[in-house]
Amino acid sequence: MSLQADRWIRQMAEEEGMIEPFTDEQVRYVEGEKVISFGLSSYGYDLRVAREFKVFTNVYNSVIDPKNFNENAFVHIEADTCIIPPNSFALARSVEYFRIPRDVLTLCVGKSTYARCGIIVNVTPFEPEWEGHVTLEISNTTPLPAKIYANEGLAQVLFYRGAEACETTYADRGGKYMKQREITLPVA
Repeated sequence: MSLQADRWIRQMAEEEGMIEPFTDEQVRYVEGEKVISFGLSSYGYDLRVAREFKVFTNVYNSVIDPKNFNENAFVHIEADTCIIPPNSFALARSVEYFRIPRDVLTLCVGKSTYARCGIIVNVTPFEPEWEGHVTLEISNTTPLPAKIYANEGLAQVLFYRGAEACETTYADRGGKYMKQREITLPVA
């Protein structure tokens, strides 16, 4: 990636639809109210979390099994904020839809504002030619309830461009999480 990484990201978003909707600057205020920042940054893009959340619950005494996932392990919430119980976990999705070029790999890391509150965001890499809304994993590592704000920044996507395109992309392999539009649960 060149020193003009922000220009390359802007160009790819505007000309190739790599990020939709795309915000071409860091936004810290919306309608005069302070928000957790989102939008284009120096070497990446701060994505926003949508209003849909799936919060883990133990109401049905479920066992988490990635090969046989039971949706009863979650409570579905659609709201402007989500409270994640102490030492618990939630899934959400990005507002933005991503289309990753064949010669790009991304890493997604949590924003420091949330990390300093004990909230860890884990997202697997976006592989070359993967596309979709990102399913976000949010862990509350604290002994207190944690609040997440919808339509505000949650994680930063860092873009790594290869010297050449990879031989086999996520799309070539028919990846199971391709073109996801909503929170996608584990698929074995």
